[in-house]
Amino acid sequence: MPTSLARPARPEHSFRRVAILFAGGPAPAANAVISTAAVSFLRADIQVLGVMYGYSNLQEYGADRPMQVGRDYIVIDHKVLKRTRNSQGIIIGTARANPGKMIHSPKDLTDPEKSAPMKRVYEALCSLEVDALVSIGGDDTLKTANKMKRYQDTLPENAKRIPIVHLPKTIDNDYQGIDFTFGFFTAVDTLATEIRNLLADGEASQSYFLVESMGRSAGWLAYGAAVAGEASLVISVEDIVGDLLAQGKPFGEPQQPGERPIMNLDNVVDRIVKTMLAREEEGKRYGVIVIAEGLAEMLPDDYLKGISRDAHGHISIAQVNLGQMFAALVAKRYEEATGVKRKITGVQLGYESRCARPNAFDVMLGSQLGVGAYRALVEEKKNGVMVSVSGQLDLCYVPFEELVDPATLVTKVRYIQRDSDFHKLARFLETHVHE
Repeated sequence: MPTSLARPARPEHSFRRVAILFAGGPAPAANAVISTAAVSFLRADIQVLGVMYGYSNLQEYGADRPMQVGRDYIVIDHKVLKRTRNSQGIIIGTARANPGKMIHSPKDLTDPEKSAPMKRVYEALCSLEVDALVSIGGDDTLKTANKMKRYQDTLPENAKRIPIVHLPKTIDNDYQGIDFTFGFFTAVDTLATEIRNLLADGEASQSYFLVESMGRSAGWLAYGAAVAGEASLVISVEDIVGDLLAQGKPFGEPQQPGERPIMNLDNVVDRIVKTMLAREEEGKRYGVIVIAEGLAEMLPDDYLKGISRDAHGHISIAQVNLGQMFAALVAKRYEEATGVKRKITGVQLGYESRCARPNAFDVMLGSQLGVGAYRALVEEKKNGVMVSVSGQLDLCYVPFEELVDPATLVTKVRYIQRDSDFHKLARFLETHVHE
């Protein structure tokens, strides 16, 4: 009779080898996810290959460029995994290569030219003789995983099928299908520490810092860092409504093709200045204002001329330099309102959090998701699902069809719900402005 501490019985399976791939931006606890997934397969006598640098090498596969160990993939064994669960970085690297960038609808999956990169990825995995793929990444990587599954659905009946499961990753925490993504709380803690440091600097020099926080689409990271870091005000895309919205409908509402919401930049700047003036009434001539980088997508057209976009269609936010731009606008408006100059420094925060040492919660969450990849494939015989958790890290599996629009093959961003208790939390804690 097994003891109460015995590992669950190993189910029967036909898997011999699986591949693990990480794509998109780094996130704390990445190695907790990779290592726990890998060790789960290894203990079931399943070989594990770690695909190096996302899809970048897979999509270059061909007769003249076969997959090469050490360059394109590594064999992950117990020695490789030694003390990796709490380590920083990503042991298999990452990249933003997107083999599905030309696939915008189901019919594109059968277009030889548009699906050619996906075909090379599939053939590369077949050449490695893998029986399943574990995909780890953000919503763009989820879209690619869904396209990979659907591409295989178009193949002849006798073609090899490689089941795929996806593990959600983003410090932005803007994922449908899961409450919190691994790395989010570590990133919040890292940015909050920086904000508190800036507050001390501002108090010593009677100045302000305008922090541009990572969080491309939604305000979760900006809000979390502002609340934990005791910022004076936080503004994200969810807040651009009413008199702060100049054109279009707010983010989170259906948009017409080619339409995008545009902020009333003057009113947003005025709102920041009002916070500064309210703090002065309290005897505070310093502070930190946090804005989410996603606001760059809501700038008037003149501010986005010449800004490039990446393989996933996102604008290059680094080229916008939102924090410094807002700092200059706010400093000018403050001087116009008071006749006094106030030093306002624009700072971008986010990169320093992506490979920070993960906190305990993110290691536990990431570990459960990693084990969930094994359980989804081997125990549950799943294909085309995202591993998620609910309650006390209870595993659940969400089909791709519930997360990706079947017609456009696009995922839906999870914004902070306006007027939710979390949204109101920042309003309660920030400097109160008398309207």
